[in-house]
Amino acid sequence: MSGTDTADGRTARRERNRELVLDAVLALFTEGHLTPAPTQVAERSGVSLRSVFRYYEDTGALLQAAMGRQLELVRPLREITDLGQGPFDDRVERYVAAQLRLYRAIAPTARASLVRAATNDAIAERFAAARRERHDQIEAMFEPELRAMPPATRRTTLAVLDTMFQFESVEHLHERLDLGERRTAEALRHTLRTLLGPTAEG
Repeated sequence: MSGTDTADGRTARRERNRELVLDAVLALFTEGHLTPAPTQVAERSGVSLRSVFRYYEDTGALLQAAMGRQLELVRPLREITDLGQGPFDDRVERYVAAQLRLYRAIAPTARASLVRAATNDAIAERFAAARRERHDQIEAMFEPELRAMPPATRRTTLAVLDTMFQFESVEHLHERLDLGERRTAEALRHTLRTLLGPTAEG
């Protein structure tokens, strides 16, 4: 075996170990460990604690990398095709369904992100970027209805919709108010139809 083959093997092994570490963090998030200790991560991943810290300089960097991996894994769920296209009721159904699919996928990691955001600027910015993405998406999806409103009404309506579909609001409905997925979906559809439907005040 050549030196190049040996080096390539070490690189591949290192990348596999990195993925094992990050997947272990995500699994611990799912189990409710929102600030997992490096020793927990090492035990779950099967990677030595020394190697964990060789890959990631501190716990903040480790958790930030895990959150980044989760965002990449759910990238297809973050994208909605044909924004602003089709009948209003169809767009309501598609948008609510898409947001709840995304919520199911990201909830554990998003909870952990909120815990760390207060003390980690990089995680805070990543969460802020997700909020901006959500805002732009809902504006694009319901642009026909928003465009028909007077400017002041449009701004207020968009602000309410933006708030209702952020992670914290969906989490409040789903978990803290214990509505579950079906009734959370009903609440979100009701909000959209009330604020944007044919009977909404223009």
